[in-house]
Amino acid sequence: MFKIGLTQRVEVLPDRGERRDCLDQAWTHLLADNGFVPVPLPNRIDDVAILFDRIGLDGIIFTGGNDLAHLPGATHAAPERDAFERRLLQICTVRNIPVLGVCRGMQMLVDYYGGTITAVDHHVARRHGIVVQSESDAILMGREAVNSFHRYGVQAGGIPDDLRILAIAPDGTVEAVAHRRLPQWALMWHPERVPQDPGDVRLIRDLFGGPRS
Repeated sequence: MFKIGLTQRVEVLPDRGERRDCLDQAWTHLLADNGFVPVPLPNRIDDVAILFDRIGLDGIIFTGGNDLAHLPGATHAAPERDAFERRLLQICTVRNIPVLGVCRGMQMLVDYYGGTITAVDHHVARRHGIVVQSESDAILMGREAVNSFHRYGVQAGGIPDDLRILAIAPDGTVEAVAHRRLPQWALMWHPERVPQDPGDVRLIRDLFGGPRS
């Protein structure tokens, strides 16, 4: 069984005094339908190494939701999630665990390696084209349009040296990156949302080395 850990957004219910971890059920369908076991990860875990060892995770998806708390104008921030995901990414880097960052997850990856996140316009509830930067990234070739649900993004000049650009949007903002040495990819679009693109399924299978149909 290929177990994929999924980070969760934090939703706050002030009238109940609750901070809830939650996950879009679309992730369960996407992973389970392709032979993976999805494992939601709680944000209130300090010892991430024990979490890995006891569950036996084969990869991690850093999902969307919640602005990074330190960004100017951040809303729905969750500092506990930021801290947990940084520890998680550190463990993945040390242990060479495959990582996929999605939307906020790409922002986390860029920020972790010292890049710059900026506010962007016209990227909420839209579809737009992408331009793949290298024919060697064949798994992205032929992609005509992707969904877009983010207020923060990355300009080409904000990409750190550890990451390379895979694709850009028509306005020049970066839509996909990969680590130069480690099995870490990140996308600004959401592969879990319908209509799902077969290319995203292939990407997930290739990155995590899971079962193939």
